[in-house]
Amino acid sequence: MKKVLFLFTISILLTGCEKEKNKKLLVDQQITAEQSKMDLKGYELLKTKCYICHNPNSVSHDNLIAPPMVAVKKRYKMLFDTKESFVEAVTNWSVDPEEKKALMRGAVMQFKVMPKQAFKAEEMEIIAAYMFDNELERPEWFEAHEKEIHGQNGRGMGRGMRNNSQKK
Repeated sequence: MKKVLFLFTISILLTGCEKEKNKKLLVDQQITAEQSKMDLKGYELLKTKCYICHNPNSVSHDNLIAPPMVAVKKRYKMLFDTKESFVEAVTNWSVDPEEKKALMRGAVMQFKVMPKQAFKAEEMEIIAAYMFDNELERPEWFEAHEKEIHGQNGRGMGRGMRNNSQKK
């Protein structure tokens, strides 16, 4: 009788554990589905709101009116390494761009300050979250340009250092 009671108790425990596993799996699947929907929405917003000026399909750096979004992401991730801080910083800039707040000084020198847009903060948060979580499209010329302008370490030292050394 003790053996039957023991087996019955074990089977109830295992069934309970299995139900918890299934519940966790369903929650994980729901989270994944919600993330996929947000990613899709973020990408669609990125294409319609940002790629108008930050075109990843430009033929060369000289044909741009704004830096590619992959460069924006790279620069912001240097300073904002958590998703929360990244989303906040990108959103704050894009909703109210001001030269004194600019992180991409070279881009401001080349393209001027981004004109103020009628962006909703909620949409920019979705776009910024998408940017943080996903690989962004890169123009074909982007890697070569990064090395030329920013050098091997990507910290903005490439062209300026070469020009200064040539002047000596």
